[in-house]
Amino acid sequence: MKGTVRKNLIVFIALIVLASICMAMADGIQRDHGNVEIIDGKIDVLPGFGILEGKLAYKLYKPVSATAENRAPAVLLLHGYQNDHETCAAYAIELARRGAVVLCLDEYGHGASSVGLLERGYVNHVVKVNYGNDSEADGTYRRIGGSKRYRVLMNFSNLSFFNDHYSKDTDGNAVKDSSCGGSIAYGWLAHQDYVDSSRMVVSGHSMGTWSSWTVAADYSGTEIAPKAIVLQCGELFTDSVYDSEKIHFNNVLLLQAKYDEFSYFRDYKPVVNDAILRSDLRTSFLGTTADSAQWNTTYGSFSDGSARRMQLLMTNHRLTTHHLGGLAVALDWFDSAIDLPNDIPSDSTVAKGKEYLVLAAMLLVLAGLFPLLSLLLETPLFAGVKQEFPEEEFMSTKKGWIKGALITILLSGATFPFMTQLGHALLPLPEGIFRMTIGNGFLGWYLILILIMIITSLISRRKHRKLGIEDEKFSLPLFLKSLLLAAVMIACMYALNFIYYLLFDLDLRFIWPFFRPFTGERFLQFLVYIPFFALFYLLNNSKIMRDLRTKSTYEKGFGGFLRNWAGNFLLMAGGVLIVVLIEYIPFFLDIGPGADLLFGSTFGGPFMSILILFVPQVMFFSVLCTYAYRKTGRAYTGAMLAAMLACWIVTGGSSIL
Repeated sequence: MKGTVRKNLIVFIALIVLASICMAMADGIQRDHGNVEIIDGKIDVLPGFGILEGKLAYKLYKPVSATAENRAPAVLLLHGYQNDHETCAAYAIELARRGAVVLCLDEYGHGASSVGLLERGYVNHVVKVNYGNDSEADGTYRRIGGSKRYRVLMNFSNLSFFNDHYSKDTDGNAVKDSSCGGSIAYGWLAHQDYVDSSRMVVSGHSMGTWSSWTVAADYSGTEIAPKAIVLQCGELFTDSVYDSEKIHFNNVLLLQAKYDEFSYFRDYKPVVNDAILRSDLRTSFLGTTADSAQWNTTYGSFSDGSARRMQLLMTNHRLTTHHLGGLAVALDWFDSAIDLPNDIPSDSTVAKGKEYLVLAAMLLVLAGLFPLLSLLLETPLFAGVKQEFPEEEFMSTKKGWIKGALITILLSGATFPFMTQLGHALLPLPEGIFRMTIGNGFLGWYLILILIMIITSLISRRKHRKLGIEDEKFSLPLFLKSLLLAAVMIACMYALNFIYYLLFDLDLRFIWPFFRPFTGERFLQFLVYIPFFALFYLLNNSKIMRDLRTKSTYEKGFGGFLRNWAGNFLLMAGGVLIVVLIEYIPFFLDIGPGADLLFGSTFGGPFMSILILFVPQVMFFSVLCTYAYRKTGRAYTGAMLAAMLACWIVTGGSSIL
């Protein structure tokens, strides 16, 4: 036993050392090995812009060559919905190593900023086509009610510089600051003594593209007006929706994802094709005719601000931020607009290296949970968590497993598109308590599955009692000790992640926020949501690991583990994998995204695009839960580990009202 403990300890230490090396190397890349200074800070938001007082968090990349005597051009980068400043890292790293000062902002309701998403503002109507192409007669401009978060989410493409017909309503509401703090940050950046305020640009992704439009509109006609705008998956609108006599947008590049899951970034069409390119809206943007409109071609001139280009990228919405082809085009665009100081070719990039190193570190730390669990189970405090497996006579039959698997998979897949969207916006939750928008989506889905699992469990238990079958019973002391064990493990992971954040200004992620350190209000949100996540994973793990256990559960060795895990993974992820196929097979066949075609665009968008992040999470959870069940003989520890990790991801990194 001592030899096993020593082996697990060595493996754990080795994994953490390797993870730390990866993080240090990633930090070297983001700092260009000493040529770029990284500065974290917060900008005071004073009452104004129609919003409350608060603070905007940022990460600033400042080349050491940028001084008061040698002012550098500057770029403001604005992330998308459910992201934070670190999602902009690819652009920030490449621009900073080319000599530009880069400010990456945590927009309203995101990251460490204390101003909530509600401060963006909202109105009681919605437009269902590109702005300027709508009408009340055909129902594309219509009144809406519902929760505040619903109206905010439905008004993301409604901008505060639009005319009153769009930006205000008859109830006294207004879209107050669709820059989500970007205009405040842009003004702050322009006044830094190492910034050449006559050479500034702005870029954003998704929600950040609307923020970018707003920043450019707010500073149009001033000495510090952005010299260019780069939209990473952006929406276009007609000149009729704003005061086009006073507001001018300089040198706009639109990076168009071929497989964009969000309908407003496809002009509300099923697919992106040449018909979109040659529409009146797009040709007006390019300043050309339908016959001459082309992808990947620059129209107009940088000298007078009329340059326009639409670059077609063979990628999806979320991956646009790190698409190397799109990044190269954007770097050339920035260079043409503000003359980047360092002459590094646009196709010479290093930012992906940083992302892969941080990904490796995250995987290594997560892998460290396995030997850590084994180590803690050998301590006197947690030794009692290990229980004997239930007897094999109570395992599921092959027929019973297939039946249970089909029911589990189909229920999960059928409820995902509807319940996530319902929870996201319309589920009647106290918004002062349940403030996580994407978290509410998962809460809606989990609640319906919890209800179904409770009902089916009661039916099953009643049937079993009639048959005289006795299986393991819930043990509160064992559950509490398992809960403490899981909490200690997650606390160790959090402490390590926090140390990385302090040392390297990086956390464990791959592009998007996974394990971001908590702010005070986000930790309180963790405490609000964790009971629901815990109940879901406890019931789900009990159903999968215990009630549907098969002979593979009792097989020893790595082969037995793999067979056991494969079945558990299918049960845990099968439903969402079906949703993935439904969504993307027709999309890649140029028919359109499946959710939009089957259920309407209301059920497309965020919870379809998030599957690229969610499926790998569930895959890891299935491995962790399988391992924990085989080590402890009960579902408690694995369930609590998965619940805490999932709740951390949702409350630590996603948007807050």
